[in-house]
Amino acid sequence: MFLKLFSKTPQPPTDLELVQRYQETGDMAHLGELFERYTDMVYLVCRKYLPDEDTSKDATMQVFEQLIQSLKKHQISNFKSWLHVTAKNYCLMQLRAQKSKPTISLDAETNLHVQFSDGLHHSNGEAEALEQDWQLLERALDGLPPEQRFCLELFYLQEKSYGQIAEQTGYEVNRVRSYIQNGRRNLKIYVEKHHDAT
Repeated sequence: MFLKLFSKTPQPPTDLELVQRYQETGDMAHLGELFERYTDMVYLVCRKYLPDEDTSKDATMQVFEQLIQSLKKHQISNFKSWLHVTAKNYCLMQLRAQKSKPTISLDAETNLHVQFSDGLHHSNGEAEALEQDWQLLERALDGLPPEQRFCLELFYLQEKSYGQIAEQTGYEVNRVRSYIQNGRRNLKIYVEKHHDAT
């Protein structure tokens, strides 16, 4: 009885221990335990970017299916953060596929115009230039404060209005407008600085 009172309850494995066990053994049970821990988080990330619940549920499953291979290739120090980024990138890839490629143009004012082409009738040189524009835009977005980046992604990639973005994010409409305007200005500065280098 005395020993039972002072015996330690076994602690569940940490995320990184599960990752390591999966990488060493390939046992899907370890991946399944990670899935149980973070299904809700991945779904909520997908729900922020994708248009409806069913699409978000499908995307959640696709993200975890990708882990079967991707976890074998990456050294991970913080699984939760890495998974969050992986889920976000998956959603943005889906939006990119729907919208095809963007072209970037700067006007004489402070606005940055991002237009999406159909991607159907371009020469190899033009297609390569479009891909470079997209990569430039992604780098510019990654350098923005999170609020600006998220509002711009919703505004351009999902074509949501200020009011819809405010409803989804909880920001006031004026704050959304400010984030988008400041984000466009910061994108413009980045693009002007780096566009010739691409």
